[in-house]
Amino acid sequence: MTDQQNKRFNDILSEQDHVVNRWVEYWKDYSTWETWQFWAILIMLVLPLIVLYFTIDRRNAFKIGFYGFNIHVWFNYSDSIAMRTAHVSYPYQVIPLLPVNFALDASLVPVSFMLLYQWCLKHDKNVYLYGILLSAFFSFILKPILVSINIMKLNHGMSYFNLFLNYILILFIANVITKVFEHLKMQTVNK
Repeated sequence: MTDQQNKRFNDILSEQDHVVNRWVEYWKDYSTWETWQFWAILIMLVLPLIVLYFTIDRRNAFKIGFYGFNIHVWFNYSDSIAMRTAHVSYPYQVIPLLPVNFALDASLVPVSFMLLYQWCLKHDKNVYLYGILLSAFFSFILKPILVSINIMKLNHGMSYFNLFLNYILILFIANVITKVFEHLKMQTVNK
């Protein structure tokens, strides 16, 4: 690494450290357990996990869990990009050090898609069709509600339709990856 590159890299790290400290200070001033938004977000984090624990089909838990983890990872990546570019922001957080809305990315969205996936498997329904409907619900109903109560903000021209396209892309990626791994598993079983 050249001296110039090293200096720039260290400057960025210093600025990042400063920004993280500002986020923690902001959280302490506006987003702690003393706000109703904190509790609403905490419920979005905990309640879906409790529902999943009691409703998951334990015979297919690994497959459904793999699918849900896939959804979680891709939403976390996309939310991180949206946050870093300031297209989406969250004025209230449960955990201030995470750059994303942990409740949505780690619980509410993946668990919803997992339960939908489970239902589609059980009833032999098209996961893409119902996944698109769930994506529309999140994009055009839930997200506008979150924006209206200031739990989420859309910036720089981000729209609900853009969010919908993102949900659709992640739906397809998660389904394809899950099918690829199912195929690999079946090849091993059939040997």
